[in-house]
Amino acid sequence: MYRDIDDFKKGYYPRSNRVKVENGDLAPHCHSILARWKKHFSQLFNVHGVSDVRQKEIHTEEPPVPEPSAFEGEMAIEKLKIHISPGSEQIPAELVKVGGRTIRSEIHKLINLEYGGTA
Repeated sequence: MYRDIDDFKKGYYPRSNRVKVENGDLAPHCHSILARWKKHFSQLFNVHGVSDVRQKEIHTEEPPVPEPSAFEGEMAIEKLKIHISPGSEQIPAELVKVGGRTIRSEIHKLINLEYGGTA
């Protein structure tokens, strides 16, 4: 729908589905276009010379994010706005805020499990 509206505002411009083959010429018909795309993606996805991707080390620029502390959890719960619709978990913010230390402790354990820690 958005493309149709955009096309309507800009006016009609014919689109070209031309593809160049290896020597730089345009592919003359749809069968050669399909063959060119097939070859392109075959070369793209079939990487030769890599025996096992898992053996490669991955270096990240940023250090991993540390597990949130209990204090950070407390502060986040304090900042929750009440009287708004609950999220997909269907737990109202009011319930979390009045749940006391037990609820907050259990929420902190669940969050740390998501970070790969232990409960």
